[in-house]
Amino acid sequence: LYSEEQILTSQGIWPSQSRLNKFGCYGLEGIVPHLEFTVTLQSNNLIPEQRYKKRQDIIYNLIKFLKESEGLGYRRISYKLNSWGIKTERGNIWNNSMVYSILKRRTQRDDRIENQRLIHFNPEMSKLDIKYRSFE
Repeated sequence: LYSEEQILTSQGIWPSQSRLNKFGCYGLEGIVPHLEFTVTLQSNNLIPEQRYKKRQDIIYNLIKFLKESEGLGYRRISYKLNSWGIKTERGNIWNNSMVYSILKRRTQRDDRIENQRLIHFNPEMSKLDIKYRSFE
């Protein structure tokens, strides 16, 4: 490690020319020592979590039940929903691709939240360095 006198001398400041500042360090008027470091933070959680509405949750669970427990296909599920008078979120009638999309999008969303959004990144910090800067 270098002494402050050696650092000041290497920067062209002679201790005989300088006086002690309020921090007990050698320095000229306008030259101040300070610590310098870098902190790197990273996050995938940048937007508020959007939850499904209660109605959307009920329809998803109903479609999932009809698909898995009853063994119905997407077309038959759409016929059942339409015969029961259940409309889509936008007020339209159901078709097989909408039913498929409900199941697919929910699975993709849950996977994205679990495997991308909730990943924790450790902060990274560089070494501390003493720098001498002139502030005029």
